[in-house]
Amino acid sequence: LFSALILSASLACGTVLAGDIDPAKVPDIKKTEAQLYLSPKEVFEMKKSGGDKVLLVDVRTGAELEYVGAADIIDAHIPYTIDDPTSWDDKRKAYKKDANSNFMTKIEEWAEKKSIGKDDTIILMCRSGDRSAKAADLMAKAGYTKVYSAVEGFEGDKAKDGENKGKRTVNGWKNAGLPWGYDLVKEKMYFE
Repeated sequence: LFSALILSASLACGTVLAGDIDPAKVPDIKKTEAQLYLSPKEVFEMKKSGGDKVLLVDVRTGAELEYVGAADIIDAHIPYTIDDPTSWDDKRKAYKKDANSNFMTKIEEWAEKKSIGKDDTIILMCRSGDRSAKAADLMAKAGYTKVYSAVEGFEGDKAKDGENKGKRTVNGWKNAGLPWGYDLVKEKMYFE
């Protein structure tokens, strides 16, 4: 309750305090230059408390949202990368991903639509925190100052051992029991 009060007060004052994620413990692949990270519960609280003053963007591919699900409270879906069904990544054992050349254009469109300025709070979420970190750095280079990465992502990290080894059961939005579903809202989805 105390953290929720602090968060509400900080949003009202224009600053956001986050405390669950220690930047020193964030894996290199998930690090951002601004070091602004949120846990799933912090994302949920910040979005609920900040309402329209916080833009929550899911940066996963459309297929990920469609088949894995999405947080009920996202404002927009703008993929950071696009699957290329014509080429294969042997290391990842998956289709190669190409950078979405429309990413920043779509971010700017949604920011304008929601009256979000470059100094307002934007939260990016991907599967496990890798792509959201890269997207946050791209946005920082474009002048956005409060871009947070949902460091555990929607699905979380893979278990390293035990019966769930290799499955995304460690952390993340879904594993935190936060609201999500398979019903997507067309007006929030990405179209080229």
